Amino acid sequence: MAELVVLPKLGLTMTEGTVSNWRKAKGDRVEQGDILFDVETDKISNEIEAKTSGVLREILVEEGTVEVFHPLAIIADAGEDISALLPAGAAGQPAGGELPSSAAGASVLDASGEEEETAQDGPAAHGGRIKASPLARRTAKERGVELSAVKGTGPKGRITDSDVRRYAESGKDGSPKVRISPAAAKEAAALGINPADIHKDGRIMKEDVRSWAAGGEALSQNEGQSSASAFGARSAAAIRNADTEEQAVSRVPMSAMRRVIAKRMRESVDISPSVTYNMRVDTSALAALRRQLQDSRKITYTDLLVAIAAKALLEHPLLNCSIEGNDLVIHKAVHIGVAVGLEGGLVVPVVRNAHLKGLGEISDEVRLLAAGARNNTLTPGDMTGGTFTITNLGMYGMESFSPIINQPEVAILGVSAIVDTPVAVNGEVVVKPLMNLSLTADHRAVDGAVAAQFMQRIKAYAENPALLLL
Repeated sequence: MAELVVLPKLGLTMTEGTVSNWRKAKGDRVEQGDILFDVETDKISNEIEAKTSGVLREILVEEGTVEVFHPLAIIADAGEDISALLPAGAAGQPAGGELPSSAAGASVLDASGEEEETAQDGPAAHGGRIKASPLARRTAKERGVELSAVKGTGPKGRITDSDVRRYAESGKDGSPKVRISPAAAKEAAALGINPADIHKDGRIMKEDVRSWAAGGEALSQNEGQSSASAFGARSAAAIRNADTEEQAVSRVPMSAMRRVIAKRMRESVDISPSVTYNMRVDTSALAALRRQLQDSRKITYTDLLVAIAAKALLEHPLLNCSIEGNDLVIHKAVHIGVAVGLEGGLVVPVVRNAHLKGLGEISDEVRLLAAGARNNTLTPGDMTGGTFTITNLGMYGMESFSPIINQPEVAILGVSAIVDTPVAVNGEVVVKPLMNLSLTADHRAVDGAVAAQFMQRIKAYAENPALLLL
């Protein structure tokens, strides 16, 4: 039976998500449990599995932000009638009526159900990445077409299925077909050469492109075999540079999680005029407290700092706020995000109501959230609603760094390594375990004096944790 694939609701607070990467192409066989596509929410990236088996008959939204439960695709048997599930309007149009710019290139179904694609001139590649629809990539693979040689006519230069078919049947832009090897197409792109300008009876090879760059004329199939001798000094230098560059780099597409991180960090830098404040803290008392508790519970420095920050944030509410337009939204509850580093990036699960929890509760929750992050079992609800963030790089030996604010918060506390450091005490030099704390704050909400007072309070609690009992 045909099934309409919709954007799933991944958490209680989720209202929309961004479809970012289809793992299957139109026409592919799909088995239950296969990864269909990626969805980016406000904080994390999720891999969405197929709930049924069949053929991916239609992709209704190739990429873009849509509301939860919005139709995304149709899975059905190969010959099954799916007309009842097809939207009446644009297949890739999100709820709200307007197709977002990020969804450029989504296919549109005409009355017959065939795929049409909007034509628009423009380059197919931006920053080295070839923009092509999943169907175009599939057709190119089936027909042995090198996508870098195809001119895209879709939105923003995106290569469409019809572009690939037209190229395979007649050649670039309708001219006589150009047969070129993938290596030659890549070389031509690197040297800025249009393969259609190289006239050859047989397939254009890499050496043919180099010969043309050296000023060679039209090549016959036999001439192509000896064309390397025609290289001039200019082309030889260009080729050496191209070869060196090719050998010196490895291009790896960003994962969905990495793209979310990149977007959020860029937004934070653009939004917040931030200042970082550094202060050294003597951790002797914290170390003593950990030793006293070690028989009952393993407490980490992160656990202790979450408890300390929760107390200090109640006393300095400007650090526990967010900005909406011209308003400061001061939160009465303290929800502290704890950054967890994973192989593919960083996630920030949230300890909710940290100001109401004891050290043991905080320790248990931090441990469970960190395990959930590593096992990929966190939900969007675990990742949203934070009012302040703590990030710890001390285990890597870092002695100082400037953390980036986790929007829409206004501050983040960076924790560095504990280093035995000689300091002067009452005229004598003694060695103490010192930790550098780095507070990055949004200057729109937090002035320097307020940030300094907050850091002083953090220092007081860290160096005399008995104050937490008052």
